[in-house]
Amino acid sequence: MTHTIKFLTFGLSSAILLASCGQSGTKSETTTATDTTKTATTTPAAPIGLKPVGNSPEFPDAQLSIASVSATKQGNDSAKVTFNFTVKNYTLGMQTADTGSKLCNNSAKGQHIHFILDEQPYTALYEPKNEVVLANNTEHYLMAFLSRSYHESIKSKGAALVYHFKIDDKGKLVKMDDPKTPMVFYSRPKGDYIGKDMTNVLLDFYVWNANLSADGYKVKADVTPEGGTDASFTISDWKSNFLNNLPQGKTKVTLTLLDKDGKQVQGPNTTVDRSINLSADEPMKK
Repeated sequence: MTHTIKFLTFGLSSAILLASCGQSGTKSETTTATDTTKTATTTPAAPIGLKPVGNSPEFPDAQLSIASVSATKQGNDSAKVTFNFTVKNYTLGMQTADTGSKLCNNSAKGQHIHFILDEQPYTALYEPKNEVVLANNTEHYLMAFLSRSYHESIKSKGAALVYHFKIDDKGKLVKMDDPKTPMVFYSRPKGDYIGKDMTNVLLDFYVWNANLSADGYKVKADVTPEGGTDASFTISDWKSNFLNNLPQGKTKVTLTLLDKDGKQVQGPNTTVDRSINLSADEPMKK
């Protein structure tokens, strides 16, 4: 009798269990499918940022001036112009003291002069001289300033100059009046950035005949990466900055000098753009 009761109990329990599984089977399968489905997510790229370079060695007594400028006829329609500079209280060719801590692109050849003619990409001069060939009947602006080895400009008085001149129809150099209008000259970023050099990309420029301030002149920097999100910065303090989070590929940087009302200043050398290229590894795609 006892055995019969146990058998009936087991049979009844099994029937109840089977019935329960049969009634909730569809729901159970749906729940399992939902739990095991994962939604793919993509982490958005960090926005392009701007941060101060920070304190750099100062060279308050550094001086740059033109020792001589001469032009010689080059064929029938151009002239070769030779610039000789005088540098005082500054050593070209040596590494700036804090180079190792800046974590940005640095010249292995050391400190130098940035030679910017007509807002074209600068030429780095490690000796105080340079030669260029220019067409006759052309007018030119030269900006030259002393640079630290990692390309940050020396902004103290006397460390830069602007030279305004023309080449006449006979290939002769004619010195013109010093410019009086506000100007901005683009320096960095420039060229290619590979690997760790992408981390801190120097944004640097030289302002002439203008003082930047919250209620005065400003420089607007528009950063436009291909395939990325644009960024715009209005700079009212003339200090160097790093651009961060630039994506790989080509990026265009446009500088515009603004007046106190936020409008572009009129006149020569008030806006300029430059394109750079970034890659995490070599070879770099062009």
